[in-house]
Amino acid sequence: MKIFKKVDKILASFGNVRAMKRTHVDTFTEEKISNIKSEKYGVSEYGILYIDFQELAEYFFLETTILSNTDFKTNKGATLTFKSETTELNLNSDDYMIESDFSNVSNRYITKISYPVLKEELMKVQNKDFLSVEFKVKKHTINFQVNIKN
Repeated sequence: MKIFKKVDKILASFGNVRAMKRTHVDTFTEEKISNIKSEKYGVSEYGILYIDFQELAEYFFLETTILSNTDFKTNKGATLTFKSETTELNLNSDDYMIESDFSNVSNRYITKISYPVLKEELMKVQNKDFLSVEFKVKKHTINFQVNIKN
């Protein structure tokens, strides 16, 4: 393996683009992954869901960060469905263009998506009144189990 890394370094020094990509260490995306300030809200075998809330001019937004091994890229938006035994809360993303950032250091993708919510819905999500969260984008679906209150 060390031979291939040395060959890649030599090829990169001569301007080979593919070799440059293989030898590049992505510290920018890894820095974003290691400094997530949101609360861990849900866990799945495919990733982790972090949630934060934001208010702009009396409009409320649910800011999500998803760490996973899957690359999400679409121009059709995403949906987030909070589920309890009796109710469901469906949210559509604020922006239709969604793209994940990849970190080759930890071999994970980070995806940030914003959802507009009403104040009542925001309070339900904050209180963790839901048992699971379903994230859908394109053909991908991830079911997160909500972390129970401490």
